[in-house]
Amino acid sequence: MVSNISEAALEQAIEQALTGDCRETRGAPSQPPMSYGNVKHRGKGYIAGDPADFDRRFALDSRLFWQFLETSQPTELAKLKHLPNWQQLVLERLSHKIRKDGVVTVLKKGLAINDAHLTLLYKGVYHQLNPHQSGQFDQNLFSITRQVYYEDSGKTVDMVLFVNGLALCTFELKKPQTRQTVHNAMKQYRETRDPKSTLFRFGQCLVHFAVDTDDVMMTTHVNGAGTFFLPFNKGAYHGQGNPINPDGYKTAYLWNEVLEPHSLVQIIEHLAKVVDEKDKKGKIKKTLFFPRYHQLEVVRNLLNNARDEGPGHSYLIQHSAGSGKSNSITWLAFQLIELYDSAGKANVFDSVIVVTDRRILDRQLRNNISQFCEVKNIVAAAEKSADLKSYLEQGKRLIITTVQKFPYIVDGIGNLENKRFAVIIDEAHSSQSGDSADKLNMSLGMEDDKTEDALQDKILKAMKGRKMSKNASFFAFTATPKQATLEKFGREADDGKYYPFHLYSMKQAIEEGFILDVLQNYTTYKSFYEVQKSVEENPHFSNKKAQAKLKAFVEGHKETIEKKASVMVNHFIENVVKARKLKGKAKGMVVCSSIERAYEYFVVIQRLLKEHNMPFGALVAFSNKDGFEHTEESVNGFAGKDIPDRFKTDDYRLLIVANKYTTGFDEPLLHTMYVDKKLQGVQAVQTLSRLNRCNQKMEKTDTFVLDFYNTTTEIKAAFDDFYTSTILEEGTDINALHDWKDELDKVGIYEHSEVEAFNELYWNDAPDEQLHPIADTAAERFRVLGNDLGDDDEAEKQKIDFKIKAKQFVKVYAQLACIMPFNNVQWEMLHWYLRFLIPKLKVNAPEQQDLRKLLESVDMSTYGMARVKLNERIELDANETLLAPQNPNQRGYHGEDDRDPLDKIVESFNERHFSGWDGTPEELKVKLQKVAEHMENNPDFLAQVVNNPNQQTRRLAEEQMIGAAMRAQRKTDLDFYKLFIKDEDFRLTLTGHISQYMAMKGLTGPSADA
Repeated sequence: MVSNISEAALEQAIEQALTGDCRETRGAPSQPPMSYGNVKHRGKGYIAGDPADFDRRFALDSRLFWQFLETSQPTELAKLKHLPNWQQLVLERLSHKIRKDGVVTVLKKGLAINDAHLTLLYKGVYHQLNPHQSGQFDQNLFSITRQVYYEDSGKTVDMVLFVNGLALCTFELKKPQTRQTVHNAMKQYRETRDPKSTLFRFGQCLVHFAVDTDDVMMTTHVNGAGTFFLPFNKGAYHGQGNPINPDGYKTAYLWNEVLEPHSLVQIIEHLAKVVDEKDKKGKIKKTLFFPRYHQLEVVRNLLNNARDEGPGHSYLIQHSAGSGKSNSITWLAFQLIELYDSAGKANVFDSVIVVTDRRILDRQLRNNISQFCEVKNIVAAAEKSADLKSYLEQGKRLIITTVQKFPYIVDGIGNLENKRFAVIIDEAHSSQSGDSADKLNMSLGMEDDKTEDALQDKILKAMKGRKMSKNASFFAFTATPKQATLEKFGREADDGKYYPFHLYSMKQAIEEGFILDVLQNYTTYKSFYEVQKSVEENPHFSNKKAQAKLKAFVEGHKETIEKKASVMVNHFIENVVKARKLKGKAKGMVVCSSIERAYEYFVVIQRLLKEHNMPFGALVAFSNKDGFEHTEESVNGFAGKDIPDRFKTDDYRLLIVANKYTTGFDEPLLHTMYVDKKLQGVQAVQTLSRLNRCNQKMEKTDTFVLDFYNTTTEIKAAFDDFYTSTILEEGTDINALHDWKDELDKVGIYEHSEVEAFNELYWNDAPDEQLHPIADTAAERFRVLGNDLGDDDEAEKQKIDFKIKAKQFVKVYAQLACIMPFNNVQWEMLHWYLRFLIPKLKVNAPEQQDLRKLLESVDMSTYGMARVKLNERIELDANETLLAPQNPNQRGYHGEDDRDPLDKIVESFNERHFSGWDGTPEELKVKLQKVAEHMENNPDFLAQVVNNPNQQTRRLAEEQMIGAAMRAQRKTDLDFYKLFIKDEDFRLTLTGHISQYMAMKGLTGPSADA
């Protein structure tokens, strides 16, 4: 006989795996049976159900439902049996509660009827404190039934899984060999499964699976054509799908692992939940949460390791945006509270602290955790540092806070070494790589220092606190781990490399459709500038500094901003607004290089939107800055905290930012981004990822980036590091700190006795004024350093070199101290001393000349743009990324670059930033002048442009005449004309130049001077 490759073969395999028998449970088992009432079975602990026992009205296996209650709770049933039609009463009450609260809630809470309380699910066994609980769990009845008739019309569903008779999961199974896949199964749920049928009514079941031999998809809400499925796959090769299973079907993990009885009950108790959410109109919407596979896996793996390893360990979770991180953190936090040690007799942690460095996410996490909270008053949100200190000392079970609050509680936090903490850190790359992380560690591990211990003991206590506390475990979540993050929280393998504990990659998130690929439509522009001297003299400047200053000058020039803003607004109107992206609701973000630039763009963009009669405006977001006259409120007209909510309305479609909202800002309506800022590494990924949020309701299927500053090669390099798995090649060479200290010591700025004296005072809570004389002595030595050389420039170079190395020592030591396998008291004391001393060290670098004179000596004569790439798809590498360790080499003063005369600097700048433009500056000027002269000779020019009082019609007339002038030039310069016709952006730039030329000649309209 040949193999059975039909759909029925998959049904049979699943049933066999769960029950240990194909259809019948009778006969001698091959292993000791587990007893559930009067039914015996083997396998995974399931019973093979009979379709004839299915009650379609109440969606339950009536035989097993009553068998479970009669066997496990006869006393409670006895309280009801005297009632007429008592069984119907139970079923009606059960149906009502499931319709109202969902089967998950009913299974957790049971069913109250009159004075009886029926337990519908016995809890899982997670510790040994209650031996009776294990016996209760064994009374649960798990069953699987094939080909269940769920409607009187005779329609069947392939399989239904029951717990104590209650339907919990349905399955539609397909086999690719029969030309049917998981997609056909999803279509079947959408088109032929009536949501009004009891079995498919929302909340009646926990989850519905569409399954074939390769893939699993799931939904918690059968809703006709609107049924939304999520992948429930393991992932393969850092992407979608499942790995090869040498023992059978790729999807066998579903029934062998996930649906195993203890696993299933744990999901019901700790992960699945019906949550009420209010929409904008205040209407309550119910959502049933069921974990995706990677969420289930990471939570379980973390819990298992934390239980086996105990406190004092670190776990790095590299989860991409779209991973459902908030839910993963919530599920992990609640189960860590209840986690017992491997002996099953004591809690592993006394308190769980959830830390985020972004206030927006802080609120999101708090709301998420509150929604999932089964026990009231277990969650404490630390709004103030004093609250955090109090909650820690009180032993509050679950505390939510921001990393900014930790530094305020280091002093006087008290002795907490007798308590054990689990610290869950959201976005570890940013909040845990610097000083705040040290303060966090110290707050969890330092003893009270108000003792008479010797200085050596105090320093050792500080170092002990600085290290990853042995009484705390750290669970760090990030999508973009840097070297320091991997070294601090990653796991060092036998090969010396540092790996994430768990991975859900950007590649998998994109392929599974949880986020969009923000690199699918990437358009880049190159700007061309020409500057010229505006003074007769020829002063000398540092060439390198001057080039950077000139670049900033032309980038911030009024004409540059005007031209780029025009491209942005025209593109947004033509390709986003008129194209009705996201059903006409799509929004855009403009990313600028500075707060000042963001404001300048805002002013121009607001004006351009009004000129185009757009029914919406723009917003600008920035943090308060000393010396900057504007605030968010003074510019936008309302408080900065209201920007996210206002941006959601139809009144605003463009948001202009510098740094604010380039991280931690999730707006699903954001579709297009205009970048005029250098983006590198993590910053590039985070900024562009503001676009990647899916919005199925608004049919968001793509994104668009228009970049004026970066090349596609640079953006690819930034994203490649975090597309799949990020691995650190090796740890930082700690011995480099010896070399740094030697270099600093030999300069003679400080004496070892002074370093020790400073620490003696510092660690004995001496008044601040007593610390300054010690540091001032060293600062004075620094001031006169190199005076004996008789060369002021050389003296300044020595000072700069020392200060750079001092800063590097402080930075690198702070990162390494928490993971060093030994203590070095001299390093620790020098660290604290230099932190206090560095602000007192004043330098005046020779090349830090006043470059304002440079900007007063030049003008920008020409500006143009050319599109380099149009809608390019940037393809990323799917290989694991191996990061080199942090550079331990000493840094110092590298010397002054060459000084050149202004004319040479200008020439060099123009060669670099104007080459490649279509023709030399003089040739372009000739072409522009010819077009302008043709317009001047047009008899209609004076009436329709110069003397026309209406700005809008004047602008349109000018554009038409430019077009006519270009057509007149096509016989003499066809290439120039073709470029004008085919390239919209070149046409826009050319039009701007001609308008500017006309204005210079005084040929402007009546309102132009104003």
